[in-house]
Amino acid sequence: MPLMPKRVKYRKSQRGRVKGNACRGNTVSHGDFGLQVLEGGWLSAEAIEAGRVTAAQFTRGEGRLYIRVFPHKSVTAIPAETRMGKGKGEPEYWACVVKPGMILFEIGGLPESAAKECLARVAYKMPFRCRFIGRQAS
Repeated sequence: MPLMPKRVKYRKSQRGRVKGNACRGNTVSHGDFGLQVLEGGWLSAEAIEAGRVTAAQFTRGEGRLYIRVFPHKSVTAIPAETRMGKGKGEPEYWACVVKPGMILFEIGGLPESAAKECLARVAYKMPFRCRFIGRQAS
């Protein structure tokens, strides 16, 4: 089942604009390797779930997967061939606002080659260009 909030203050949100790069959530903090997004936009809850399932199938219980994003934004749509003026449409799906540089998924407890292969499969499911990065030595 796709992710969605338990409760929201307002059912319908405005579209907004994705401006600038991510200044938070742009470093690998939980796992050893991460999948960093290179473009901005909306990431649907279905895409997050597809990535989770792909990673779970690849790892088969080995290692640990961390999902660093959550879909807080409701995206509304009006049915096709509807006349103008009957108000804003109903919520169609939930999405996460993603800025360039954000870490979507992290993986720990796997060797680099396996983690790279796993996150490459996850990146194939994402609607943005992504890259594989490792934890920075601090």
